[in-house]
Amino acid sequence: MPDAEDVRRIALSLPDTTEKIAWSMPTFRVAGKMFVTLPEEETSIAVRCPKEERDELVLAEPEKFWVADHEAGFAWVRARLAALESDEELRDILADSWRQAAPPRLLESYPELGLPSDD
Repeated sequence: MPDAEDVRRIALSLPDTTEKIAWSMPTFRVAGKMFVTLPEEETSIAVRCPKEERDELVLAEPEKFWVADHEAGFAWVRARLAALESDEELRDILADSWRQAAPPRLLESYPELGLPSDD
């Protein structure tokens, strides 16, 4: 089961990522744009996720994913760290959120991280 230190280690391993405290919690940003936060005593993460995908995730795995009331109007989803199966699953979630926030120049410079899907 991944923990807050795994989130920090994986997030900071992604290109051009920095950590900044905002709203009294750790946030991680790519080129200045936030892509993950560690709210709730660092037992969960909030990540970027298109609303359509977010709703599907929440319906499919409500024990793992949910939407905080104050984020309902935004393209963000929460994930419980205790419900994640591995560091690999965490890395996939963080990399997907990173891709949504990263500027095109970074996406082009790091093709191994994949481009966001237009689906």
